[in-house]
Amino acid sequence: MNSSKAGTYLREGLLLIRVSEEIQLAAVLPLMQQLRPHLADLNSWIAYWKRASKAGYRLWSLAKSDQIVALASYRIAENLVHGQYLYVEDLVTDQSERGSGYGQILMELLKQEALSQDCGKIVLDTGLNNSLAHRFYYRQGLLASSLRFNQMLSA
Repeated sequence: MNSSKAGTYLREGLLLIRVSEEIQLAAVLPLMQQLRPHLADLNSWIAYWKRASKAGYRLWSLAKSDQIVALASYRIAENLVHGQYLYVEDLVTDQSERGSGYGQILMELLKQEALSQDCGKIVLDTGLNNSLAHRFYYRQGLLASSLRFNQMLSA
């Protein structure tokens, strides 16, 4: 992996970008809207991002040839049910790029981040009717529990 000012090259032509500035949000909005169609416009997206960032929301995107092809957002949280965990809020690959392995790359990076933050598991929620996502999460090692997906992590 090579780092640049824009992000970290994971492999030839694939750049991991930590979205940490408001100016970066316009580039990821169309992909976020594939997952969250109720996200009406850039202003509402910026407002959400500002509020959520104060509460620990972090966002990564994957770019291929200057095109955002996937993104993941997460927070580090703790409760009595899960202990300290990484909560995946959003995970999406562009419809035209699904099956290219980008979701798996992001899941691996999220697992690494969880371990580096001393999290015992990854937790995410998905709709009961989203069977394609369920299959993907199962392939990534996540298990359904209490209608929630999680994965036990070990160092």
